[in-house]
Amino acid sequence: MSAARRRVVPGIVFVALAAALWGTDALFRRGLALELPASVVVFYEHLFLTLATIPLLARIPWRRVQWTPRVIASLALIGIGASATATFLFTMAFRYGDPTTPLLLQKLQPLIAIAAAWALLGERPRVRLGGFAAVAILGAYLISIPQPTQASVAQLAPALLAVGAATLWGLGTVLGRGMSTTFAPAELTALRFTIGLPASALILLVDEGPVGFTVVQATDVPALLALAAVPGLLALWLYYRGLAGTPASAATLAELAFPLSAIIINRFAFGTTLTATQWLGIGLLAGTLVVLSRLSQRGYEHVGVEAEAPEPALHR
Repeated sequence: MSAARRRVVPGIVFVALAAALWGTDALFRRGLALELPASVVVFYEHLFLTLATIPLLARIPWRRVQWTPRVIASLALIGIGASATATFLFTMAFRYGDPTTPLLLQKLQPLIAIAAAWALLGERPRVRLGGFAAVAILGAYLISIPQPTQASVAQLAPALLAVGAATLWGLGTVLGRGMSTTFAPAELTALRFTIGLPASALILLVDEGPVGFTVVQATDVPALLALAAVPGLLALWLYYRGLAGTPASAATLAELAFPLSAIIINRFAFGTTLTATQWLGIGLLAGTLVVLSRLSQRGYEHVGVEAEAPEPALHR
């Protein structure tokens, strides 16, 4: 085994653990999304996460950070786009009642991240993405529509919301990877939520008005805290920890733990089952990501992880 691959393996383990925890999201988010406006759920999720990570902000060497326009813009996009806005879209998708499809469609995120890493960070894959993207899109469509020949607007709405969230999260992955040499994973986690908090407050004000801040009941707090802690804080910290030493394209194989855990949990918690065409869609999407990961890692075995690392800046 090459030295480069040995450096990648520990990071992939952390990514897999984080991905498995993401699969628990529906246990908490689905019930909250059906009881509360999505903007309310997202604001309080960010509030609890910000309070939990405030001590981490004190660890940031503020005076030594080079606050270039690139750093400031990346942080803003991560907090506003990949945190507040993406989570709002994702939570909205659960209001349509299906707890599995929004989660499964997040497997588009690695493909988006690979394309964005190629465009923004110069992590150029050794394969053309066009054909793989076409197969992945077909897989995503089959996952979204249980009866693919009878698509309706009502079925497409949650899928489009989930894909929008995946796109923003994919971009956040790449921007975060670009910042990995400026901030430690825990520090960037704290910045992500802290910047996302005012953005989520603005979304809540636009969506519900000032009354939206007071609709949460005491009975909602345990689920909000669990949502923030398990698929939120813990999973994101593990993901940052793993991604810091793992190229975005090499992490896709470990992220397959996400749909696996989501399917198992939702089957036993909500009794959801998938149609034959949805299983086919999962196979197409997962197979695409596995092949891409394998082909990309062949390149890393020869050039090394460091050769693919971005210039000093930040991380997802």
